[in-house]
Amino acid sequence: MPSFRSTVSRSGLAAALLIASSPLALATGELNLYSSRHYDTDERLYSDFEEQSGIKINRIEGKADELLTRMEAEGQNSPADILLTVDTSRLERAKGMGLLQSVESPVLEQRLPGYVQDDDNQWFGFSQRARIIFYDKEKVAEPPRTYQDLADPKYKGMICIRSSSNVYTQTITAALIEHLGEEAVKDWATAVVGNFARDPQGGDTDQLRGIVSGECAIAMSNTYYFGRALRKPVKGLSDDVAKIGWVFPNQDNIGAHMNLSGGGVAKHSPNKENAIKFLEYLASDQAQQYFSAGNDEYPAVPGVGISPSVAQLGFFKPDDVDASAIAENVPAAQKLLNEAGWK
Repeated sequence: MPSFRSTVSRSGLAAALLIASSPLALATGELNLYSSRHYDTDERLYSDFEEQSGIKINRIEGKADELLTRMEAEGQNSPADILLTVDTSRLERAKGMGLLQSVESPVLEQRLPGYVQDDDNQWFGFSQRARIIFYDKEKVAEPPRTYQDLADPKYKGMICIRSSSNVYTQTITAALIEHLGEEAVKDWATAVVGNFARDPQGGDTDQLRGIVSGECAIAMSNTYYFGRALRKPVKGLSDDVAKIGWVFPNQDNIGAHMNLSGGGVAKHSPNKENAIKFLEYLASDQAQQYFSAGNDEYPAVPGVGISPSVAQLGFFKPDDVDASAIAENVPAAQKLLNEAGWK
């Protein structure tokens, strides 16, 4: 059975808030999913869940902040059962806005490591991406081995990286604050800005393309963007991946930073039982393997096999700092980045 699918736009947001005319069902046998994941490969996740459970998924898709605004405006009348996002900072924000609820699930408690679970069980991480350092093998004989090394003056004019408004920049900074403290990280950020090859611009794939084009020699990116280029053609990148080396940072201490994609049950979920079943499905071996095979991500559940494109990057030590602590540090990280002149 096909799923209803809608997309939230800025211009249409007000109209979408007319709950009385919403096509989303508030009935047994259905699940209303608000998602900011934008990957076509997730279609398999949804169709498999529908086939196994007999529960139809109705989807509203949009940017995370738009979805949070919508849920807040809908209030107790919201049809949302699940909020699914690509970063835990948005989930923590949703929690702070009172948009999520705590759930009891022995399946989630047992399957997922503690560091990918909210302390109050209001959200859970289901897939991971390591944020690591990539470099031009011809130009960089001694690449940075830690995140702190990116501040070394010997890399002046070499680094391409995303803007301070990007959630990936914010979360790696927030994680470093948890480990090193705000003062040390502000000094670090200021020095990294001094090593920029260009003003921050574009997405992670654009940082990697910057290495190919020669505009920069060092870049930071989530692993799944590079894994995708290993698995299938990506314009401006795949033909030259042999030129690029990579480092999983901080392997002698804190480990490589992990970005999480996750979800939680909406505060006023009309189909709470179905919502919990969906989250439990996302923690199943089948779904976990598909996160890796379909989108080059790392499973959140230990012991689940990874795709060849991900395995090609090699094994590494991840940073297992509590995701809740990182999310709580994001406002401080944003302020610190602004003060450091990180555009």
